[in-house]
Amino acid sequence: MSRQRFAGRRALVTGASRGIGAGIAERLAAEGADVAIVARTLDQHTHLPGSLTETAACLRRYGNVVAVIAADLTDETDRARVVPEAIEALGGHVEILVNNAAAAIYGLLAEFPLKRRRILFEANVFAPLDLAQAVVPAMVAAGEGWIVNVSSATARPWDGPPFATGPQGSTTAMYGASKAALNRVTNGLAVELDGTGVRVNTVEPRAAVLSEGAALLVGATLRPDQIEPLEAMVEAVVALCDCPPETTGRAAVSLDLLQEWGLTVHGLDGAAVAG
Repeated sequence: MSRQRFAGRRALVTGASRGIGAGIAERLAAEGADVAIVARTLDQHTHLPGSLTETAACLRRYGNVVAVIAADLTDETDRARVVPEAIEALGGHVEILVNNAAAAIYGLLAEFPLKRRRILFEANVFAPLDLAQAVVPAMVAAGEGWIVNVSSATARPWDGPPFATGPQGSTTAMYGASKAALNRVTNGLAVELDGTGVRVNTVEPRAAVLSEGAALLVGATLRPDQIEPLEAMVEAVVALCDCPPETTGRAAVSLDLLQEWGLTVHGLDGAAVAG
């Protein structure tokens, strides 16, 4: 693996104030990309560590261009400015789009309020598609581009009865429904763009990645064998940011993809093998 495989590339990563998004942004920067990072938290979250300012400071150690865009992706007006601002700050069109930002709201379907349902689909389906629509024309004109949408195993329906739902029970169903929609949108967009050089894929972790938000939501309920290292998920995402044109329309699983492609998990700096 070349540490500079993304040299000269321009990337946009959402949900990059902490967790998987921050890890993806760092790995892309470590391997040479200029990166625009997007999230709501510019300086300080009310109850979670991590911010765009902290991620940007980390990325700037690698010497590439770093653009910081604070935006609420659940707001269609706010998210409409993300790609134009990224293009201006990076000095060219976005070549790699990673839609990582997500709203994770759990609750029983029998009492799940409409307002929260709308937030889930705005963040997890409409925002990724809107950003993709904004970057696709330039990608098609250039004859290449990479769009990676971060999905979730909760998109899969439970077999039964009896139903083995896991410790969260059915409370992940609405979140999973939004991720199932994201998978379908991804596949459909890949079909439309097949032959243009633009690759569109989703990838989900095989097990839980204990980002700051996930640790708060479900961390206490998980066994060690139900947890996946952050570096493994990041490795799978960046692999799809550099995949060939025929790899498109996939709904990949992180550890399965790494095994299929014979990839070694590296640290976020892209150099050392993760321990």
